[in-house]
Amino acid sequence: MVTLGTVVMGVSDVERAVRFWGEALGYVLREPVEDGWAVLIPAGRPGPGLALTVSETPARDHPRTHLDLYAADAAEQAAEVDRLLSLGAQRVDWDRYPEDPDFIVLADPEGNRFCVIDTSHG
Repeated sequence: MVTLGTVVMGVSDVERAVRFWGEALGYVLREPVEDGWAVLIPAGRPGPGLALTVSETPARDHPRTHLDLYAADAAEQAAEVDRLLSLGAQRVDWDRYPEDPDFIVLADPEGNRFCVIDTSHG
């Protein structure tokens, strides 16, 4: 059986993406950035890596692939959204929210969408 090793995300500025996602997730570089390519891994714990590679295409308004970041409850979700915004994330005016969402859609400094999920929600 295979396991998830790395999620790959295209970005225009690898160094900026490394700073944002490293701080956002508590990840560290697996090896130095080279040739427009970097892989972040969890610092001292198991989990998938996040590969960042140069892409010349813009982030999509309704991406087919994105990251879900889990929060334990609504209070943690709100605190994490505030923290991520302070790191450079932006709120997204998402036109596909359900009536009572358990997620908040944000975009990283590159415009890549991700969600912060309240895992205690219904």
